[in-house]
Amino acid sequence: MAEQGQDNFRDSIGTLNKEGKRAWVFPKKPDGKWYTYRKYVSYILLVFLFSAPFIKINGNQFLMFNVLERRFNIFGYPFWPQDFHLFVIMMIIGVVFVILFTVAFGRIFCGWICPQTIFMEMVFRRIEYWIDGDRGKQIRLKKMPWNAEKIKKRVLKWIIFFIISFLIANVFLAYLIGSDQLLRYILEGPFKNVNTLISLLIFTGVFYFIFAWFREQVCIIACPYGRLQGVLLDNKSIIVAYDHKRGEKEAGRAKFKKNEDRPATGKGDCIDCFQCVNVCPTGIDIRNGTQLECINCTACIDVCDDMMEKVDLPKGLIRYASEDDIEKEEKFKFTPRLKGYCAVLGILIAVLIGMLFLRNDVEANILRLPGQLYEHKAGNMISNVYTFKLVNKTVDDIENITFKLLSHKGTIKLVSHGTFKVEGQGLAEGTLFVEVNASALKGDKDRIEIGIYSGDTLIETTTTAFLGPRSYK
Repeated sequence: MAEQGQDNFRDSIGTLNKEGKRAWVFPKKPDGKWYTYRKYVSYILLVFLFSAPFIKINGNQFLMFNVLERRFNIFGYPFWPQDFHLFVIMMIIGVVFVILFTVAFGRIFCGWICPQTIFMEMVFRRIEYWIDGDRGKQIRLKKMPWNAEKIKKRVLKWIIFFIISFLIANVFLAYLIGSDQLLRYILEGPFKNVNTLISLLIFTGVFYFIFAWFREQVCIIACPYGRLQGVLLDNKSIIVAYDHKRGEKEAGRAKFKKNEDRPATGKGDCIDCFQCVNVCPTGIDIRNGTQLECINCTACIDVCDDMMEKVDLPKGLIRYASEDDIEKEEKFKFTPRLKGYCAVLGILIAVLIGMLFLRNDVEANILRLPGQLYEHKAGNMISNVYTFKLVNKTVDDIENITFKLLSHKGTIKLVSHGTFKVEGQGLAEGTLFVEVNASALKGDKDRIEIGIYSGDTLIETTTTAFLGPRSYK
């Protein structure tokens, strides 16, 4: 696509000037069909992001990522450390889905779904337009000396940005520690939970820094997905693209002149108005082809269509299209590459569903007490001491729990109590003795199977090692 424009080569990111300093981006306020669609999608996702930690399904928080306690809830489904393999498979499925989507439709996730873009473009940027005005007013305000008007607008904007950042930090904390815990901290007051308050202020500072200053640099510098798209995209990927064949033609771009017969002059349909550049939130010129900074936000499509309509030229000079669509007029095809990703995704989803069906509500671990040998008791009985840990993954209490030896004839004795219960989403630990007749042992280290019962119902089985004397092989 070298013929797309003149002087389209650059060896640095679009937000740096010739001196290597940051070139602050003042995007024009977007408007149009695609921007309206994006607003609808963004508002739905914003409602979801703010409400998800406070929605409960069967007593479980809809989404929770409690890294400190290693407890996760995905769509109301609880995952414990023992379910880490399931969590990993879900993350892999998410990555494969994003890769599949990127191969097919480019970086559309960044422009339409990414929380960074949603908050930046649909919350903070709209507040900035409301206070500072559109592109021209923002540029003039930046150059303006620090008079009363500038101070008033800056302070008002900074205060609102801080308040929103604080709200986002609270919701973010609800995802990490749970909404019930967060609400309890709020009701108790900040001075009784100083550590939590400090954490909130740190998160607030991070979000404020990102949305008030770092902004589009997150997408360009910090986010690895921007680099990843360069590997995943090919000529058949549908992206926000400039139709250089139509825009340049024989005579290239040229300014629009009233009443001229543009087709007869051989000039391209691009009237070189720079509106697509002015509206871009990452400050690039889409006419120079696919670029790292482009997040497929469609702002340039809307503004270009508006200009084409004003000069009575066909819309779609900038549109969703693949490079093959522009060069060869080939429509989107379901390529073998996409079929391969779909096959991998289908297999992973099938494996996950199968593992979810096989997942037990109770996780049991019974291990021999370290450093302890067997004990020879009366009646030719061999005794081993164990520690047990039971995890209840449900929200209901499990009562009248007992242990029974399934693989050998013998007895199991709990230390301190005969039966007990495990509270919903709770953990029970203790010690037990397993006694087996020496004649039933096949060697000095047998595997025994233990059943965990709630009343008369078998709820879980587990195996462990049992030590005995060598003379009874």
